[in-house]
Amino acid sequence: MIQYIDRYFPDLSEQQLAQFDAMLSLYPEWNAKINVISRKDIDNLEVNHILHSLAIAKFIGFAPGSKILDFGCGGGLPGIPLAAMFPDCHFHLIDRIGKKLRVASSIAEEIGLTNVTFQHGDIAECKEKFDFVVSRAVMNLPDLIKLCRKNISSQQRNHLPNGVITLKGGDLDSEMAEYASMSMVENITRYFTEEFFETKKITYTQVLTSSKR
Repeated sequence: MIQYIDRYFPDLSEQQLAQFDAMLSLYPEWNAKINVISRKDIDNLEVNHILHSLAIAKFIGFAPGSKILDFGCGGGLPGIPLAAMFPDCHFHLIDRIGKKLRVASSIAEEIGLTNVTFQHGDIAECKEKFDFVVSRAVMNLPDLIKLCRKNISSQQRNHLPNGVITLKGGDLDSEMAEYASMSMVENITRYFTEEFFETKKITYTQVLTSSKR
């Protein structure tokens, strides 16, 4: 049963509430078979994983028609919660580990998401263009940008220029230094008050689509 999501997002439709509620039962069921979330942490699914993913929805309201790539989606976080939050946007989830992608695609199907697609493989194999790439603690920012720069569209439709949005924790000064002039870092405690978020941050980096920075 949802305890936090509807508090922070009071305008959710009945369908969205049902989808988030279903995630709270489906993820533990799948996790017992295929480990996509630490088994020690599965009891904290709503706050530590789904609500954490939805910090991106507090940071930016994606314009209808936006295309978002979830790079290294694992079991579908943050992509699946974001797809439920933004039904008028398209989300493409990619991961190299097939069994984790199976969990993500099965949950998406079971909760009735029609705005998600999945790709098993490496980012180098993905040729599509997106408004934003999102990622949850997959790799350091410079490496991530080098891999996905080719996937950032030059066409703009959101109030923020196209780029990369990540969910991270800890001290990010050295990691962000190379892109400091084109980046923003915000504490997630700006959006959510739970203790878990005290060390959690969201980063945004504008990614230029030319070879120049």
